[in-house]
Amino acid sequence: MERDLAGLPHHDGSPLYVSTQTPQLGQDVRVRVRVPRVFGAMVVVRTRSNPDREPSYSDAVVVHETDDAVWWEAVIHVENPVHGYRFLMESDDGATHWLTSAGLSHTETRDIDDFRLVSYAPPPAWGAEAVMYQVFPDRFARSAAADDRALPAWAVPATWTDPVIFQGPETGTQFYGGDLQGVIDHLDHLVGLGVNLLYLTPIFPAESNHRYNAQSFDHVDPLLGGNEAYQALIEAAHAKGLRVIGDLTTNHSGDAHEWFRSSYGNPEAPESAFYLWLNAQQTEYVSWLGFSSLPKFNWQAVELRRRFIEGLDSVVARWLAPPYSLDGWRVDVANMTGRWRDEDLNESVRRTIRATMREIKDDTILIGESTNDAASDFQGDAWHGAMTYANFTRPLWNWLSVPGSPAGGGLGMTLGRTSDYTGIDFYAAHREFAAAFPWRTRLNTMNALDTHDTPRFLTSAKPGVVPVAFGLAVTMPGIPVVWAGDEFGLTASDGEESRTPIPWDRIDESADTIALYTRLIGLKRAHPALNGGGIRWLWVSDDAVAFVRESSAECVVVVAARAITTIDLGAELPDDAQLVEGDVAWADGRVAIQGPTFAAWQMPGLELPEWA
Repeated sequence: MERDLAGLPHHDGSPLYVSTQTPQLGQDVRVRVRVPRVFGAMVVVRTRSNPDREPSYSDAVVVHETDDAVWWEAVIHVENPVHGYRFLMESDDGATHWLTSAGLSHTETRDIDDFRLVSYAPPPAWGAEAVMYQVFPDRFARSAAADDRALPAWAVPATWTDPVIFQGPETGTQFYGGDLQGVIDHLDHLVGLGVNLLYLTPIFPAESNHRYNAQSFDHVDPLLGGNEAYQALIEAAHAKGLRVIGDLTTNHSGDAHEWFRSSYGNPEAPESAFYLWLNAQQTEYVSWLGFSSLPKFNWQAVELRRRFIEGLDSVVARWLAPPYSLDGWRVDVANMTGRWRDEDLNESVRRTIRATMREIKDDTILIGESTNDAASDFQGDAWHGAMTYANFTRPLWNWLSVPGSPAGGGLGMTLGRTSDYTGIDFYAAHREFAAAFPWRTRLNTMNALDTHDTPRFLTSAKPGVVPVAFGLAVTMPGIPVVWAGDEFGLTASDGEESRTPIPWDRIDESADTIALYTRLIGLKRAHPALNGGGIRWLWVSDDAVAFVRESSAECVVVVAARAITTIDLGAELPDDAQLVEGDVAWADGRVAIQGPTFAAWQMPGLELPEWA
């Protein structure tokens, strides 16, 4: 089964199709749609918006024609902070077509699938060019200074080569002693890979190796080297061209947190309002998924907001300001933050966090974790992008993993087992979950093969498909992610096991995999079209997908296949296209694929009329 998508009308939020990436309320914005000639002649093209929930139309006119396509342009008056729109097209045979972010339809479509213009303050420009490397501090690297640090009572000591305890009561307390100086010592490895964004999971003191059960947000865990080591790491990373983001738990603290300890069983404590108590004695409380070690915050508390997220003296602000100067935050369990029963303060909390961040340092990024369908919270008002799995990770696993493989993760991440997706299924699942994101949210959402909460992708990958998988991560819209250890070829059956100490003594043995990651990261960083250019899908079949990333500077055609197959891209892939990745033959647009393959070609950019 196959589908040739190149002949369908197309629009996305990229600069080729939208006159500004930073629309403002009350502004007129011009939008374009590309209609291939093979699709048929259009007699009417118009946009349909829905300002204030009432339909509004604007007529489009032809502004550009080529041998292959006709470009139409319309004007939209931005009337809401998130202004949805779609295209209504009538062909010369009387047929009606609706074009939305979800694709082409002959029947009227839902507003949730509309394209979106967002007038909220934009994300930092560097987000679209980011390549992320994720570090779990206890397992990344251990410096010599770690040997002199006394271990706390909760820690179960382990040597660097001990196997990970990934099941049972010692899962969260097995302690390897990785520290921030260890990260500094290996920054050149990150630079060599080509990544430019370092994401560290929590660094605050906690009674666990993962540190998501914080005891305080006011200082860095001394076991990691303390505040001085954190400052030194960020300064060293910045000096090498790497940005650094931290990890905050806004949904809960640990039960050993200073705020919780002062208020547990003590209704008179100033911090009593910080948590959701279930009895008057304040000995029973709401916690994350019922784990008593993770008491849930009550975001009605004004003082909690002041201390944690609001203003220049808050936790959010302190670590973004000098001398630390973090470049942003990833927020843990962002989807659950501020939500309990009939209360939903998520929007208020996320907007307050972002307002504080802008007050300190506007050029920062805010990424929220949302493990499933993230679209409703990610409309551009605060979160710039999502750490999510529904739009990229899980469709990818289902297409490129052995069917029936574990797809679960750590606590709260039980996702069952992989199905046997075709490439058509991969495309459909990705498009369905990405459709409701504004374009700029898509550019700042993480494309992760895996993370510290999932199995390692390689564990159950079909033979030879790692280049296909990571190639898609670096070429589809979004922030590609290297979870520390992927470039060493590590495997793990779940999220706890995936937190394996990095085998630095095996770096030479891993040279081929490291070279693969380095080359593919270099592909993204070298090509403007892969850093903000639009995406137009060309072909999907059981075993292959193809698309083109388009910009005025260049276009990059991408083919990803899991098995022997042939695809026909016609004029979309001319014989003189420059192959910049992969080893394939092509002629007259036909690509003969001999097995799992990732390939990319560079072509000239699109020359379109200037925006009026």
